[in-house]
Amino acid sequence: MQEKILLIEDDAALSQLIQLLLERAGYAIATANNGKQGLELAREQEPDLILLDILMPDMDGWHVYEKLQHITDMPTIFLTALSDEHNITYGLGLGADDYITKPFGYKELVTRVKAALARARRARGEQAIFQAGPLWVNSDTHEVRINEEIVSLTPTEFALLAALIQDAGRTVSHDTLLRRVWGKEQANRRDYLKLYIWYLRQKVEPEPREPRYIISERGQGYRLDVESIKVGSPAQMTSRSGSATPKSD
Repeated sequence: MQEKILLIEDDAALSQLIQLLLERAGYAIATANNGKQGLELAREQEPDLILLDILMPDMDGWHVYEKLQHITDMPTIFLTALSDEHNITYGLGLGADDYITKPFGYKELVTRVKAALARARRARGEQAIFQAGPLWVNSDTHEVRINEEIVSLTPTEFALLAALIQDAGRTVSHDTLLRRVWGKEQANRRDYLKLYIWYLRQKVEPEPREPRYIISERGQGYRLDVESIKVGSPAQMTSRSGSATPKSD
């Protein structure tokens, strides 16, 4: 499942840059330019992580954080120019999961976001590693291996695989997959889903034209067939990049 991050930041240019960086890292981003809008989006979208500025007009980040505690228990990271020790200890003392001071580097931001999300998953008892037969997936690092060989997936391909893994062995509806990977705004774009299912099959199926692992349930959705993966021939499962065009699912 593609994890959702809510960014509450009043600096439009910085907000746009952070959104670009985190989308490139494989996350779905919603942005709010003030505290009130951020609280509304937190209620509507139930994000997996919140990045929260402190120095905002109308309602500062301290007050926004207090109100967020009544809406969600998902992790929050303060992202602010207030770099003195007093504010850092105060923010962490409130219960925030991390405190990042501006300016910050891209790698630092992504690493600390990943760490906060991983801690939240562990707290919920979720397993970072999924394995079935030769398929091995680490949801923390977004690493995928088949027969111990790394398979290179794009962020969207990984999000789709993770969405199937979330309900491994069960059929996941088209609409559910679209919401998990692309967001509710794209819930009707089945052409997106069909294309990326094809991309993913090229990389994980022994015979992409005769899929055995990512099964189409006509008119319903798709299913990751765990049993077929377990009994499949490991020697046949290799990463690949096909040049054919997708056929009807």
